[in-house]
This record gives sequence, C-alpha cells and structure tokens, in this order.
Amino acid sequence: MSIWEAFQTGGWGMFPTLGFGLAAIGVAIRYAVAPSRRYVPLLVALGIVTLTSGTLGFVTGFIKSVSAVAESGTTAPVLALIGAGEALHCIALALLCVMFAGMAGAAGAYRISRGEAEPEAA
Repeated sequence: MSIWEAFQTGGWGMFPTLGFGLAAIGVAIRYAVAPSRRYVPLLVALGIVTLTSGTLGFVTGFIKSVSAVAESGTTAPVLALIGAGEALHCIALALLCVMFAGMAGAAGAYRISRGEAEPEAA
C-alpha cells in the first residue's frame, strides 16, 4: 500500500492530523536550528494536539465502521475490524509526525547539552 493509499484509507481525520503534525515538525526543526525556551511549550502542545487529532480520527472511523455493520444486519464482526484497521492509519500518521518532531526536538536539546548552542531567553 502506498503512502497516498494509506492517506485516503484513513479518511477525513488524516487532514487535521497531517496539518498539526507538520506544524509540530516545523517548530521542532526551528528548535533544532536555534534552541529557544519559547518553542518548548508550543512543541509540546502541537505534539499533544497531533496525537489527539489522530486518536479522534481513529475513534470516528471506528464508530462509522461499527455503525455500518450494525445497519447492514450482518453479524460479521470482522467487518468492523477491517474498518478499525483503516481508521488506525490516523493514529499511525500521528505517531509518525510526533516521532519526527521528537527527533528534531532531541537534536536541539543535544546541541544545548553539548554546549554548541545556548538556549535563547524567552
């Protein structure tokens, strides 16, 4: 499955998750280049919002899957599991974005710990 197919399969929840995730990665890269205490609260908040957005996308996708199975009259719970698998793409995207943001943030923290950069005052 390609990245584009995974994005389409994840549904509408992929869009806010990607937006918040890219914002988190952007702030983390900025922090890695020029560490400043003022970026830390924003980075934490964007990481939380990214994870929350991905979780919301999963929950709404799973609700839709379970509702569709219930309305169809079938008793095949495997259909709901297939829908849950599709909805999990939202969580996967959120985790991927937060991982990259965390790596960039860690690079900035490493630069401070090595004395390569002094954290700018707030």
